[in-house]
Amino acid sequence: MKMPLLIAAASILAIAPALSPSGGARAAELKVLAGGSLRSVLTELGPEFERVSGHKLVIHFDTTPNLIKAATTGEPFDLGVVPIDVFRDDGARAYFTSPVEFARVGYGVAVRTGAPKPDISTLDSFKKTLLDAKSITFLPASAAGAYILTVFERLGIDEAMKAKTIAQEQPTGIVPALVKGDAEIAVFVNNVLTAPGIEIVGPFPPEVQQELIFPAALAVDTKEASAAKAFIDFITSSAVVAIVKAKGMTPGQG
Repeated sequence: MKMPLLIAAASILAIAPALSPSGGARAAELKVLAGGSLRSVLTELGPEFERVSGHKLVIHFDTTPNLIKAATTGEPFDLGVVPIDVFRDDGARAYFTSPVEFARVGYGVAVRTGAPKPDISTLDSFKKTLLDAKSITFLPASAAGAYILTVFERLGIDEAMKAKTIAQEQPTGIVPALVKGDAEIAVFVNNVLTAPGIEIVGPFPPEVQQELIFPAALAVDTKEASAAKAFIDFITSSAVVAIVKAKGMTPGQG
């Protein structure tokens, strides 16, 4: 794992001149709206960008409903790296320029490290695992959570799952709930489940698998367009591919 990250770091240094303010231009403070499930990857990429560019990032991580509110009724922001569901909201979409894809990620099932791994290899075994679990944790009030709820409905187990769901308010609550034994299994996007103390059992079966896409775009009224674009160029560059992949995500095409 460490070697690809070192290679990525070397590549980042190579593109540093292109990211740094030129001609005495001042460093900017960028206000970023970001999907809560991107916390792990952006808190690793963010300091690298700050180091090589001289700009400062202030990242607000939140759920899709709250990001829509932030984009439409909150304080000014410079760019967003958010679930595609934000762009599907007409009101929020009007506050962004044309997006590029940062990354995408599929859904999986995880258990605490060392716990028995249930069978989820087929749709029937996946359904049985969900029904047999004493407790399950995820984040219903999010783009990923909304999709998981549709999977439960499709399997005809939505009512059964309500009684055993330990709902989290932010993605950061999912891993601790497993580690502490508060929940038996977790279902969510794989980048959140790629964490110490838990193990991914596997992906959702193909019949119900889907990828959540995270586009990145400037705010239409940003006063820091050059610096904001530099950050988007940075997180969609080949220099960070290894880091994005290490978080369980597939880099976008830019």
